[in-house]
Amino acid sequence: MNSKILQVFLWVGVSIWLAMTVNNLFFANKLDIRPLSYSQFLREINDGAIQEVTIQDQTVLGVRSDGSRFETYDPGDPGLVSDLLKHGVTIRAEPPAEPGVIMQLLAAWLPFIVLAGVWIWLLRRGGAGGGGGLFNFGKSRARQHAEGDVKVTLRDVAGVDEAKEEVGELVDFLRSPQKFTNLGGRIPRGVLMVGPPGTGKTLLARAIAGEAKVPFFSISGSDFVEMFVGVGASRVRDLFEQAKKSAPCIIFIDEIDAVGRKRGAGLGGGHDEREQTLNQLLVEMDGFTGNEGVIVIAATNRSDVLDPALLRPGRFDRQVVVGLPDLAGRAAILEVHMRKVPLAADVDAKTIARGTPGFSGADLANLVNEAALFAARSDESEVSMALFEKAKDKIMMGAERRSLVMSEAERKLTAYHEAGHVIVGRSVPEHDPVHKVSIIPRGRALGVTLFLPERDRYSMSKRQLESQISSLFGGRLAEEMIFGVEQVTTGASNDIERATEIARNMVTRFGLSDGLGPLAYAEDEGEVFLGRSVTQHRHVSPETALTIDKEVRIIIDRNYQRAQQILTEHLDKLHVMAEALLRFETIARDQIDDIMAGRPMREPEDAFGVVPPKSGSAARVDGAAVAADGITT
Repeated sequence: MNSKILQVFLWVGVSIWLAMTVNNLFFANKLDIRPLSYSQFLREINDGAIQEVTIQDQTVLGVRSDGSRFETYDPGDPGLVSDLLKHGVTIRAEPPAEPGVIMQLLAAWLPFIVLAGVWIWLLRRGGAGGGGGLFNFGKSRARQHAEGDVKVTLRDVAGVDEAKEEVGELVDFLRSPQKFTNLGGRIPRGVLMVGPPGTGKTLLARAIAGEAKVPFFSISGSDFVEMFVGVGASRVRDLFEQAKKSAPCIIFIDEIDAVGRKRGAGLGGGHDEREQTLNQLLVEMDGFTGNEGVIVIAATNRSDVLDPALLRPGRFDRQVVVGLPDLAGRAAILEVHMRKVPLAADVDAKTIARGTPGFSGADLANLVNEAALFAARSDESEVSMALFEKAKDKIMMGAERRSLVMSEAERKLTAYHEAGHVIVGRSVPEHDPVHKVSIIPRGRALGVTLFLPERDRYSMSKRQLESQISSLFGGRLAEEMIFGVEQVTTGASNDIERATEIARNMVTRFGLSDGLGPLAYAEDEGEVFLGRSVTQHRHVSPETALTIDKEVRIIIDRNYQRAQQILTEHLDKLHVMAEALLRFETIARDQIDDIMAGRPMREPEDAFGVVPPKSGSAARVDGAAVAADGITT
């Protein structure tokens, strides 16, 4: 702080000195000089009022008989000197004015002063810029959090209980390392957290540092790599040097796949800078010099592209899988994020968790935030269950496009299309139950059918896969049966693509084909720039490829015919459901149960504080054919 004050005073003093110097050079002697026109000057000469003049560079400085001073300009009058001598005026002549010594020095040294100032500014900026300066280019860019700075603890992490247990002993070691070393044990030098995006890998690493109350170095894998070879390796060395001085501590490297990809892979060889950085990282993690008390935690969602040397025991001893949370985990995560939100009495975290299968921790945090935003827009003081339902629909199905308008014929076709999905999905075995169906355009889809599983599912049977194929064809078949083949639209293109992909995977990957049996026929689709081979090896003969196509066709035809038979048997229900969609635009599971059971349909309860639209209300959007129908499973 004192040095900054000194610098301010120094700059102020220099500025004042420069101002005074310029004033003395240019203005001090001219304060009492008055300008005079040349004609008036000649008259005063003739009147004898001029005592003395000094001629310099066509500028005439003179003194009158009364002592006043004046200045005028000589236009080159050849008779001026004779007139002055005739009237007894003293004449002084001076050579052209030259800049003073100070101005000459400034003119000569100003470029060098500017260059020196820029150089000093760069050096000072580098010293305070955390490794971004001219001479700190190879310094680590890691952000250091001192002991106690990280406030997140393991109590703030939910939904990853197994991962918390895995890393729990790291906290014990950092707190009391003698407990392990006395028995000859060695704490893992590195822990690799693997999992999909948004599952809480970074949060878990921060919680370890907050729980153990040790220094925490945070850096991204991309911060090591620069265009200059050797810079990344220098930053790795500097990072571990800083960590050793603060041991015991934690180094957290986020997105380590940016620097840790397989060496020597890809077209044209590897990236020299990235590979040298990786080599230095390997040496620092398991070299001759020990890094006692320094634990490296890294996170990635692409562990398949990491170099094998990085994953071996002694470097990253453990791989902790931070996966998507199950039902109980989702409920626990929701409760953590709901602490900051005023909740209505009807909000139940378990009910919300049951309707959000496949959501990560980040998705659930976004769900709570969207619900809070809906409450703020509606000027509500609490976030109700209806708003959570609305937020969930927005995330899973997309935002409503109520400003777009489509014709009544397009609305009717969309209603029958979505009703076809629902009826087939309800009728095939082991299919996920339908949660909601809507013909309100969302995203790129004109309508949406949402299926939600009743419980978390980790594998699928052949029957379940074929049931999905049948329900995907329900929309196209409903259009064909009601409006004719000529009126079938492009809205089912995404359904056809997904059904074909499921059938081909059943044949080539899952071994669920009756004709080809339990063999894998899928081609290697690894990307060459992700550590895969440049050449692709084909393991399927032309005859086998033809057989694969036939088997895929058999599966598609079988389920297409089954969906057609179901819709034929439930044609009356198809009409009733389409009419309900045209009237209410969105119906839920209760109304679908009534229609399928042949009972009078109950009016859907308003979940969003809006009266359900009746027949004849403003129709909605699209104006152009869409590639995706919007069926969601």
